Amino acid sequence: MSVEWQSEKPRHALIERLVAERPVLTDGAWGTELFARGLGAGECPDVWNVEFPDCVLEVGRAYVEAGSRVILTNTFGANRIALERHGLHHRTREINQAGVEISLRAASGRALVFAAIGPSGKLLGMGEATAGELEEAFVEQAEVLAAAGAGALVIETMSDLDEARLAVAAARATGLPVVACMAFDSGKMKTQTMMGTTAEEAAKALTEAGADVIGANCGQGIDNYLQLYKSLAAATDRPIWLKPNAGAPQLAGDRTVYTTTPDEFAQAASSLAEAGATFIGGCCGTTPAFIHALARVLIRGSGKIPCA
Repeated sequence: MSVEWQSEKPRHALIERLVAERPVLTDGAWGTELFARGLGAGECPDVWNVEFPDCVLEVGRAYVEAGSRVILTNTFGANRIALERHGLHHRTREINQAGVEISLRAASGRALVFAAIGPSGKLLGMGEATAGELEEAFVEQAEVLAAAGAGALVIETMSDLDEARLAVAAARATGLPVVACMAFDSGKMKTQTMMGTTAEEAAKALTEAGADVIGANCGQGIDNYLQLYKSLAAATDRPIWLKPNAGAPQLAGDRTVYTTTPDEFAQAASSLAEAGATFIGGCCGTTPAFIHALARVLIRGSGKIPCA
């Protein structure tokens, strides 16, 4: 089943081209790679864009070398409200602009740069922030990311559908393509967000909100992502974006580790590509080795020649 195209804005030519070339490999986790380079638990990853830009550049370049055709920016937690927890809200513009500039340097024309927008960390339903406050924060971040040269905006790891809608509206106002993803980690089949929104409900609502691409990221490992794909695709005619974790996190001393190997991840991802997913990458625990494995299985194994 597909739903009627309801956005008044036509699908972007960039997205149409990428759909025709699927599967399109995105990147893996940025936080995982920054932790490996010394980021401490509880520290702000986004401020590394201005304090340790060479380390952030290394991450982006590693994903491009591994085969990513789309890389994100290290701006997931860089909206004003999220940065305020670290006392960094006054550096919102600086951090976001630097994040795009670093990823553009890393891509060097070999990959596209889509800028990441994550949740605020505040619960609308609990009165921790108002819709107006969230809207203002997302508009500010989206405008900076667009002005810095991002090719599209990716709203990711959302649990609250109302917050996701606000982010989509802010992103759409820039005129760039918009990817809207939620994290599904609850319910019997793990096809609901922590707020109880089902994948079908999310896909329909985000389609109606005007997102150009609908997806899921984080939340769980890759094993259940085929079911997530089917649930999302049943409720939208938008291309689907999927970035699973590298399995369930486990503690090893003071470290968080993931047990899924790059080869296991890539083999499982082949079913996502066969089903029709346009964008495939990884979230928490995935590394450039995972993207390299995906490129070997999904791209080179298919005989396709990747091109930026």
